[in-house]
Amino acid sequence: MSYLAVIGAGGHGKVVADAAFEMGCWSSIIFYDDSVFVKEKCLDFKVVGTFKDLVSSVDKFDFVVAIGDNALRLEKSKYLRSIGHNLVSVVHPSANISRYAHVGDGTVCLAGSIISAGSYLSEAVIVNTNASVDHDCRVFDGVHICPGVKLAGNVEIGECSWIGIGASVIQSTIIGKNVTVGAGSAVITNLSDGITAVGVPAKILKS
Repeated sequence: MSYLAVIGAGGHGKVVADAAFEMGCWSSIIFYDDSVFVKEKCLDFKVVGTFKDLVSSVDKFDFVVAIGDNALRLEKSKYLRSIGHNLVSVVHPSANISRYAHVGDGTVCLAGSIISAGSYLSEAVIVNTNASVDHDCRVFDGVHICPGVKLAGNVEIGECSWIGIGASVIQSTIIGKNVTVGAGSAVITNLSDGITAVGVPAKILKS
């Protein structure tokens, strides 16, 4: 067993560390965070330094980036791996992950989430609490699928997109890169890169 470094001691970091603890794969879990407001501990786990401290450390850790900002999470994940740290996925024991699904490095699948057969999750993805990804979906780097989201089969979501809490996406829909889907929205048509869409059915709010 080894150490797990969790980068980010905010709310999302708490949930990720809790899921990692329940997995029982690491002898110790520690936090790194740049915020001046972070105390010496987060939950029962020590906050041992800043991101810069981890970068300069001679020790090599398993790590996961628990930062909600999609682009920043992906950037830090790639950088830390490039300097020799081991990017790992965190999957809560209550998550239901098909043996025929792929979960990429740095991806987090939280409590009650479902990943069905044939689906592919790339790197640094968040599948949040009770979200479901049906068969043959493709979810690319840095996507955040918020709590309670429902993706039907054959959905594709581009890099660093954000699918808001409780949203639904019908089958065979393609969502581009850096898209924001509002909370509770129902996506029934393809969405191009960089737009925000909200409502039932979801309509483009801005580009």
